[in-house]
Amino acid sequence: MSAKQLTFAVPKGRILDEALPVMARAGVEPEAAFHDKANRSLTFATNRDDMRLIRVRAFDVATFVAHGAAQVGIVGSDVVEEFDYSDLYAPVDLDIGHCRLSIAEPTGVTGTANGASHLRVATKYPNITRRHFEAQGIQAECVKLNGAMEIAPSLGLSGRIVDLVSTGQTLKDNGLVETAKIIDITARLIVNRAALKTDRRVGELVDRFRADAEKRKAG
Repeated sequence: MSAKQLTFAVPKGRILDEALPVMARAGVEPEAAFHDKANRSLTFATNRDDMRLIRVRAFDVATFVAHGAAQVGIVGSDVVEEFDYSDLYAPVDLDIGHCRLSIAEPTGVTGTANGASHLRVATKYPNITRRHFEAQGIQAECVKLNGAMEIAPSLGLSGRIVDLVSTGQTLKDNGLVETAKIIDITARLIVNRAALKTDRRVGELVDRFRADAEKRKAG
């Protein structure tokens, strides 16, 4: 495999279906095997001989790009905010993957944080969560979970959670209510800063994705 080949990292999960048409308009399309649900491969060819795709977890997209193992990627702004990698640059808001990062508590016990100086919070986003509560003068003890956040309060693991919310139905189904929004989330095109400076193809991709995003906003 050529060392000059670009690696484009895309996330498994909710953003991917919305990202594929955006990528296609920017001239990046995966091989047919990418769409095979039974295919467990992580690396795929594209319509460009000089580019391959890797499909990994959203948090890993940011890590691959920040460390230069991938030069370009697509990921939610929640991940960009959580890691705050100095070598990662997010030049384009793709205006897809809309949701929000919110605080939720068990129904009927909301407002229990009033006057508290210490809280235990279950979340996948300990850095964002700590910063949010610190700004309110509250120390947040974050219990890191990668999933099943909604059951943490009922099992006594935490008093509240911080998680992504779209419709709020999952919270409701698990006896929780959204009490505060921390940030709105959209998907971003991310690039490795060094690659942007040294490889003109990365800059060209940024220009294509930015032009598409601006066209959709205008239209």
